[in-house]
This record gives sequence, C-alpha cells and structure tokens, in this order.
Amino acid sequence: MIFLGNCLVLHVIRTEPSLHEPMFYFLAMLALTDLCMGLSTMYTVLGILWGIIEEISLDACIAQSYFIHGLSFMESSVLLAMAFDRYIAICHPLRYSSILTNDKIIKIGVAILCRSTLLIPPVIIRLKFLNYCHPHILSHSFCLHQDLIRMACSDIRFNSIYGLALVISNLLLDAVLILVSYVMILHAVLAIASQEERFKSLQTCVSHICAVSVFYIPIIGLTMVHRFGKHLSPLVHVFMGNVYILFPPLMNPIIYSIKTQQIRRRVQRLFYLKEMC
Repeated sequence: MIFLGNCLVLHVIRTEPSLHEPMFYFLAMLALTDLCMGLSTMYTVLGILWGIIEEISLDACIAQSYFIHGLSFMESSVLLAMAFDRYIAICHPLRYSSILTNDKIIKIGVAILCRSTLLIPPVIIRLKFLNYCHPHILSHSFCLHQDLIRMACSDIRFNSIYGLALVISNLLLDAVLILVSYVMILHAVLAIASQEERFKSLQTCVSHICAVSVFYIPIIGLTMVHRFGKHLSPLVHVFMGNVYILFPPLMNPIIYSIKTQQIRRRVQRLFYLKEMC
C-alpha cells in the first residue's frame, strides 16, 4: 500500500501539467521521501513479521539507522517547506508565483537534501567504532541510533549529545517554525471579512495539517514509550516503532488523495479510464 499510494501520487503529479505548481512539487518530495522510508525498512520489518530473519549485521544495522534518521529529518524539512508554501499562498497571494519560482524550489530541495544527509554521518560513523557488550536485542523491527548506543559499553557521550542536538535543530526547530507559520496564517485568515473566503483559505491547509499530525504524533508517542515505558511489554515498543515508520508513508497519499481536489479528480479519472479499457 505504501509503494502503491506514493507511486500513484508521483505518477499523477508527473503526468498532469496542471499540477506542476510549487505545492505539488513539495508533495512529490514528500511522496518520494515516504517511498524511500518504506524501501529502507521493508527488508527487516517484513522479514521479522514473516519469520524469515532473526538477526542483522552491524554494518547493515548502521546503514539502516542512517537512512531512517536521515529520511525522518528530510520529511520534517519537507513539511516545513510545505508550511512555508501555505504561508506565502495565503498571506502573500499576489507575490506567490514570483517568490516560489522553479529555481527557488530546486534550491529548497537541494537544501533539504543536504540538511538531511550531511549532518548525520558524524554520529553514525561513530557507531562503527563502539564496543558492543550488552545484549544484542533491538527494541524494534528495524535499527535506530538509540538502540545501538544502548547496547554499547564504550563512551557514548558524543553520540548522546550530538544526537540530541540533531533532534533539536531538525525535528524540534521545524515543529516550532511550522507552528509559527500557522499562527501567522490564522492571523491573516481572521482578517478576511468574508466567512466563505476564510473557509476556503483554511481548507487549503487541512491536508498539510493532517500530514504534520501523522508525522509528529507517532514521534511523540515513540519518545514517550522510550522515556517512560521501560516496564512496558516489548510488543508495545515494536508496535509504536512500526507506527512511527509505517504510518506516515501509508497515510500521506490517502490524506492528499482525499483532501486535495486536484489530486482526487486526477486519480478518479485515471481509474475511470482503466475501467473503460
């Protein structure tokens, strides 16, 4: 479902000229990120669920950890870019096309890619040189940085401090900026005299608000389980981990297919044509 949904969104945006706009370019970035997240975790998640694999090598685990955390930061950055897009569209509609040009969208995309891939290697490379003497049992059906340093008996202060700094400078900062953008959007919408125009303006933000919720709520839940759920059943940790990894890539295509009129109409037309054939 993850692959089908996100590939469908990418196909619709690529083949429909009317969707070649900033909002849908950012949506394509989100779908591509979700697709990569599914691919990076598919091997271990499905392997464990089907009972095919019971172990993973250290190198493969470290590589998977890099992709999972990098793609999480990338999704957060894309959601921030989409919030910026909504802010410009509602608060500065007359300057929208001049601000979000194709050249600037490419620059934003490159900045997101660099931010998500170049900041993580120091903490990931360090994992390779740690000594692991505690029980080699993962809390989830995939590898996370937190699990790996918990198994280490070496000095992990660098990993802990640098890892926390990454979370604050990426996920937390993005969440704050998204919140600030919506405060400004709400202020601009409330200044609109027509109630109908207010509703139309807010309606364009519903899909993005749902996507932000689907991304951040599982992260908060997983953090709470890690912090306060030491005595909970391991199944709870596995469940929350799978929700964190699989829920956003599964739900985002559904949210945008239902809530975004242009996407919904194009998907309906696509399936209608297939039925006719």
